[in-house]
Amino acid sequence: MGDEAKIRITAWLTDPRLLSEAPDADVAESAAAEFNTAHPGYQVEISTHDFRTLPEEVARAAERGEAPDIAEYHFDSTRAAMDTLGPDGKPLYTPFDQAVAGRTEILGEPVVLDDMVPVVRDYFRHAGELMAMPRSASAPVLFANMDILAHAGVAEPPRTWREVTAACQAVAKLPGGPNHGITWPNFPWFFQQAVAQQGGLIADHDNGRSGRAEKVELASSEMLAFVRWWQRLHQDGHFLYTGKIGDFEGCFNAFENGEVALVLSSSVDASHLPDRGERNGFAVRVGPTPYNDEVQFAGCMMGGNTCWLAGGLSPAKQDGALAFLQYLSSPRHAAELAKRHFRVPVTRSAIAVLEGEGWYREHPDHRVAATLLDTTVGSPAVLGPLLGGDADIMAEVTGAMHEVLTGEAEPAARFELATVRAQQILNAYNSYCAGPPRRTPRPRDLAVPGI
Repeated sequence: MGDEAKIRITAWLTDPRLLSEAPDADVAESAAAEFNTAHPGYQVEISTHDFRTLPEEVARAAERGEAPDIAEYHFDSTRAAMDTLGPDGKPLYTPFDQAVAGRTEILGEPVVLDDMVPVVRDYFRHAGELMAMPRSASAPVLFANMDILAHAGVAEPPRTWREVTAACQAVAKLPGGPNHGITWPNFPWFFQQAVAQQGGLIADHDNGRSGRAEKVELASSEMLAFVRWWQRLHQDGHFLYTGKIGDFEGCFNAFENGEVALVLSSSVDASHLPDRGERNGFAVRVGPTPYNDEVQFAGCMMGGNTCWLAGGLSPAKQDGALAFLQYLSSPRHAAELAKRHFRVPVTRSAIAVLEGEGWYREHPDHRVAATLLDTTVGSPAVLGPLLGGDADIMAEVTGAMHEVLTGEAEPAARFELATVRAQQILNAYNSYCAGPPRRTPRPRDLAVPGI
């Protein structure tokens, strides 16, 4: 069949190399070639994009009537994706549940939705409906310099806030040891994680999941517990703050140079932090994200990327796009993405593939994030907030924390002020996007928070 007779499917995917230091090409490129061979009536065409700019690129393309059939968004752009409109003024994307329509296979490709890690899949539910299909996942984890910890008499990476404090106190007593015990970037995801782990909410309507979020709360007891614990670590000399918001590389360098024993970051950073340790003569281990000892641990909020399906496609094109996404998330491809780019597999069958191959036995640190997500029971708190104006709202959070750490601002008062400002941002977003008339989010509202 000539290419001109084939049904063309355009897929704009994010480049996984932007978040991991692994150089390998995305498995999607070879998967598309295989799919096209197996389904000669279709031609899936992959293009890769920067995840930070893709939402705005898609919105501008939609205005011209040139939006892709599949677009992959960073997880915290979910509300913006839901509010992006096509040239007809209707939502650009069709809910995934509606398109699949209960089928167990599409064009012979098994539907993998029921096999997905529930907390990963359900992050993308709104009012009970699955809006998009996740392709990759990540979780926050703790990277530990085990040489420093061993010298301090700490045998395992700390698992709770109290254990972190104790480990830092032990490190501080080491003759000639590092000046600080721990660091992490002043970055939105860690605040969201801390609140979720304690079972708290950041927005009303079940964190914006049973309806559009209309009220935001940044000074909850869960948020302030995290902020005050962090402040105490800093005041006691245990926490290294580089002075810059979102300074991942500064934290990584401090860990690599032995200036701290612990760094909290994304599981994706297993692509380079253990190697940095090896280059500098120390062993790195990965542990779960430390949680608040004083409340029951509610679970771990996911990160990652998800694929959205354009609405208004012909039935044949829609089925081709759906079938390709199932093929792309088949156990073999999901496992390969995990190996190449240090992602958590989105399906339990892919996890089983890695277990069966012995990959997790050889790379046990990569199993930590997979276990965190696979054992988490989803709730509105753990799934995290769906917020319009997310980037500007989260900037209020990190800005408040910066003042707490550098200007000794009082946490409750400063985060109450952040709440007032965030509410104004949310009100403005909802007024603009929800209408009437409904409108696609403005460029600043399509930005990825904190990046």
